[in-house]
Amino acid sequence: MNTTTKKIILLLLPLLLCAVNPASGQPVFPVKVSENGRYIVDHNNNPVLWMGTTQWQIFREYTLDEVRIILEKTSSNGFVFIQAMLMGVGDGTKPNVYGQKPWINDDPLAPNEEYFKNVDSVIRIARDNNLIFSVTLYHQRYRKCITLENARAWAKWLAGRYRDVPNIVWSMTPEAKQEFVPVLRELAAGLHEGDGSFHIITFKPDPAPYTSSFIHGENWLDFNSMQTWNRVDLIYPMVTKDYNLQPVKPVLMAEGAYEEGSEYGFEVTPLWIRRQAYYSYLAGAHHTYGHNDSWRVLPTWKKALDAPGAVQMGVLKKIFLGLNQWWYLVPDQSIFAAGGRTGGKILNLAARHKDGKWVMVYLGGKTNFSINMNKITAGNKVNASWVDPKTGYKVAIGGFSNTGIESFSTPDGWEDAILILKASDRRKSST
Repeated sequence: MNTTTKKIILLLLPLLLCAVNPASGQPVFPVKVSENGRYIVDHNNNPVLWMGTTQWQIFREYTLDEVRIILEKTSSNGFVFIQAMLMGVGDGTKPNVYGQKPWINDDPLAPNEEYFKNVDSVIRIARDNNLIFSVTLYHQRYRKCITLENARAWAKWLAGRYRDVPNIVWSMTPEAKQEFVPVLRELAAGLHEGDGSFHIITFKPDPAPYTSSFIHGENWLDFNSMQTWNRVDLIYPMVTKDYNLQPVKPVLMAEGAYEEGSEYGFEVTPLWIRRQAYYSYLAGAHHTYGHNDSWRVLPTWKKALDAPGAVQMGVLKKIFLGLNQWWYLVPDQSIFAAGGRTGGKILNLAARHKDGKWVMVYLGGKTNFSINMNKITAGNKVNASWVDPKTGYKVAIGGFSNTGIESFSTPDGWEDAILILKASDRRKSST
């Protein structure tokens, strides 16, 4: 390799690293909605699994050195999307750790360049770590500053600044009330004017539980997001309702109970975290995780980056990426001959590949159940495996016919369990 070639490779390396997610081997940004409206794809139309986390205060409450620690760890744990509030939690007027406020005289039409230079740096570090920010540019607590009169101009300026930055999704957080719809429309219009519709847009109502689908028909709303807060029992019905809406749009369970959260009246354990996530995905949605210590910026925030629930979201991601064409998941409770459960806090859910290549079953607790094996239609034999959602440990349990009904019991000692059935035939195995 000559010197010139080495120089070219060194120049191109940062671009290559920014374009490829090492966890999945796929380019991940810029992103858009798939043609069938079910999932997110990149600029090459490769499906991207929305494995999200929350760092609401990252633009305001951390130094850039701390930001680098957070984002490097976030990427290594398998997350791809980060939900963050551009002006942080509160009314939008508080200064960042360097003493810079977002706006001069709290006027969104007079942005403070020094504040946004810091934002630029945070987004750049995220890009270096193959991460995409879902940036909340409006929260209902910002409404004293961002109004119907200035919303479009504010959003246009912001979108123009980040017009060519590929690792951004825009989001807004109003209350789920019709009175907020006019300002949302103005914000969306400003975003489209500022970046030529380069970035996709969603919003997540707050307070919860509620979903953005109450204005599903708005053309600017690229995908629906929801917040269920402490109501794990609402995930399945809320996702199912949104999944079946027309026109089809992706569904994101964007905020549930935070791991080790202190405000819910119960302990938010790693098991609870796993249930929230698998309920979301098996019902046909995407999912975002959160930890109490991160959004509250507690002294233990570094330790929280490797909390059990966060690590187990990485396990979930690997399980899904191990399925052939995971993006063709179709929720289907008729997979159960007996034992399916869609109501309450402990659910048993099932989904399949649209062409019958595989079935995934999530059991939220110890249980017995049976499966209609004819749901595996892509081969004449079915290979079955148990997977522990806590560790990813996999146990093969043999081959079955794709006819009749088979009974199963979750493994002893497991808190929850995944059963994966994959089609194969005698000539060639299909993974």
